[in-house]
Amino acid sequence: MSKLKVLVSLITEDNDYQLEQAASAQTAASKLDASVQIIYANNDAVLQTQQILQFIQEPAKRPDAILVEPVGTGMPQVAKAAVSAGIAWGIINADVDYLHVLRQRATVPVFSMLSDHEEIGRIQGRQIAAILGETGCVLSIEGPAGRDVPRRRTKGMMASKPGGIAIKSLKGDWTQQSGYRAIKSWLALSTSRDMKVQMIACQNDDMANGARRAFEDVTDMRERDAWLRLPITGCDGVPATGQNWVRGGRLAATVLCPPLVGEAMRLLANARKMGTQPPERTQVAPSSFPDLSQLQRFHAALAMSSS
Repeated sequence: MSKLKVLVSLITEDNDYQLEQAASAQTAASKLDASVQIIYANNDAVLQTQQILQFIQEPAKRPDAILVEPVGTGMPQVAKAAVSAGIAWGIINADVDYLHVLRQRATVPVFSMLSDHEEIGRIQGRQIAAILGETGCVLSIEGPAGRDVPRRRTKGMMASKPGGIAIKSLKGDWTQQSGYRAIKSWLALSTSRDMKVQMIACQNDDMANGARRAFEDVTDMRERDAWLRLPITGCDGVPATGQNWVRGGRLAATVLCPPLVGEAMRLLANARKMGTQPPERTQVAPSSFPDLSQLQRFHAALAMSSS
């Protein structure tokens, strides 16, 4: 059997979790004696489609498999074109409804692997409860509007947060710079001081760190210190960034979301070797960092010391 050639299409290079996805692909490729090419779509759904179609349509570029974390939709027509060309198709972190039909006539592996994004949101809601208790106001920085992952994370968070917690939402695009811009724009509003925000909850660690950077730029030192005392949480929990930011006090908590592309490559390689289909849908569970009980004890002690 020839060496497995895999194309991995990711959302953006300007995001620590996406870089962790790429690293997991490279590690898996080394262990599997496969070759991997990683491309980034710069947060542009049209560009991502064009990039992938080039690899499908040009025989010299054609890989054995495509693993894609989509910027926008799940790209059903692109998936169909890939499978028709004999290219395996794995979709990462997107819940799509076309795989069952595609698998019925596919001669190559077709599957999805995703984090449980509603559970990620539910963990964030529980972190809010652990930090603030039953009442308060939280400023939430969500991922791009209209996309499945932010919607599911928001749904989970709204379902698990205490009823007395009010949520005010801003939008970002998963990058630090978007979190920074969201907070800078919000601080420029006269109403931002009237909301009495007690916590910032972001749908990834990059936006959370960007939010903190925006507060660090406030020129009035008393106001700056007040903003920086607010607990800021994120998601992804990449060891070198999100987890370190929690340990160093830049973030109050994160949600650990293991990188998926490396595991998707292992599923793919095994299915190819055995001549079988991998499971149609594999969902990976997240966890709180730190543990929710530890987070609750820490903030209870902090509240006692400041009272």
